[in-house]
Amino acid sequence: MPDRNEMETEHTDGRGTPARSGTSNRGFASMDRSRQREIASKGGRAAHQKGTAHEWTADEARVAGRKGGETVSRDREHMAAIGREGGGARSASARRRALGQRNEAVVEDRSRIARAQRGDEAERDTMTG
Repeated sequence: MPDRNEMETEHTDGRGTPARSGTSNRGFASMDRSRQREIASKGGRAAHQKGTAHEWTADEARVAGRKGGETVSRDREHMAAIGREGGGARSASARRRALGQRNEAVVEDRSRIARAQRGDEAERDTMTG
């Protein structure tokens, strides 16, 4: 006769998926994450349509944001990693912008020189005057 764990793993959760060993296959917590999200989403939409959904005031949002920021800020290693990544992204972006501006200036200078070498009178006038 199989032991209890073997018997439990043979059961399914009603959708053909094997139930987890030693746990109930009933209730919200036993569902997979995508099914939970689907049900919660329907509940949220229904509450908004009914007018009973919670809507944040500016003060509530401010307090919640401050509270989350304080919690994250306690993890110094995490904050250091964020700082390193942010600085890197910022400096890389600045380098790309500067390089792009230099490349545009070089192309413009070369075009002007080429036109002048071809004998374009109007271009010579603008370069000298």
